[in-house]
Amino acid sequence: MTAHAKLSASGAHRWMNCPGSVKAEEGLKESTSPFAEEGTKAHDLMEQMLKGKPIRVGAYDLEMWEYVESYVDYVLSQKKPGDALFIERRVNFSEWVPEGFGTADTIIVSDEVLHIVDLKYGKGVPVYAENNPQLMLYALGAYDECMFISDFQSVKISIVQPRLDTISEWEISITDLLKFGEVVRQAALDTQSPKAKRVPGEKQCRWCKAKATCPALYKMTSDILMADFEQIDEAPQPHKLSFAQMRLALENKGLIEAWLLSVENSVKDLLLEGGSFEGFKLVEGRSIRKWSDEEQAGERLVDLVGEQSAFTKKLISPAQAEKLLGKKDKAKIGDIVAKPRGAATLVKENDPRPAISPVDADFDALDCNETEA
Repeated sequence: MTAHAKLSASGAHRWMNCPGSVKAEEGLKESTSPFAEEGTKAHDLMEQMLKGKPIRVGAYDLEMWEYVESYVDYVLSQKKPGDALFIERRVNFSEWVPEGFGTADTIIVSDEVLHIVDLKYGKGVPVYAENNPQLMLYALGAYDECMFISDFQSVKISIVQPRLDTISEWEISITDLLKFGEVVRQAALDTQSPKAKRVPGEKQCRWCKAKATCPALYKMTSDILMADFEQIDEAPQPHKLSFAQMRLALENKGLIEAWLLSVENSVKDLLLEGGSFEGFKLVEGRSIRKWSDEEQAGERLVDLVGEQSAFTKKLISPAQAEKLLGKKDKAKIGDIVAKPRGAATLVKENDPRPAISPVDADFDALDCNETEA
């Protein structure tokens, strides 16, 4: 079983911004998801590729293979002759964070630069290198270990998200990295205080296991929902809100939705474990019928209605075609692939994508479902 630090690097955005969350999460069970398991599998493949280990045929699907290969290609493009390369390296940053350690995907050590390269296999939320506390902690650990073998003066941090086709790069001097080390040292001390504050916010609450029962998050959510009107059912229609009210709602949409979902999941877990919750119960949700045995169903339907009626034929998508063709031949279909403009999407101002003008925006409707910066 993989060990986890109490003040982990991956959770630094949470405990640095909300020191009270550390104690609040104590005793709460760890959860996993198919996405986390998929990420672990992608990292296993990455390690085997970079270390030149034999890879069992069929162990990984073609899609994962190609995405991970793009990360490996980037790493190899960054390594110069004579550079040291460390793969899946455990780094110790306990000099700044008590019992702090983690595993850096790739570390490249050259004479001038210490390079941390991280693979993010998820495709839901873009992750950026600039001031990323997880990778800055890895950089501190790598600096502590490698400072005697090289005279590098700066650290480069790269985050590769192949499924979003993005690479985020950022460089920081060793002097500034060590200044961050002092900030994180104080933040770690703050988590140990009996009066450690609970400070809600979108980043720190996103993966917090204690958000469903967090009084600070509940108060913040209530204050936002009840802003400028006495009862929630008296809330004015959106077109009657002031710009300040609309901005407040939009800026906290993700946080409020995540909190509501966390509350719902907590109650569902309670009922699934045999508990009770006044006013609510579990029922069977809607499901869609499917064939219990597709091969048997196909044979029977061919007999009953004929093959032409039993089966449908659909052209594969450009993405599926590129996977079948591979990197060498996918250019052969480039002239018959069109990429229409995406729907106008409302995001925060610090999103790196360029803004579109009303003149350029030939869109049917405004899509407000994507607000993640």
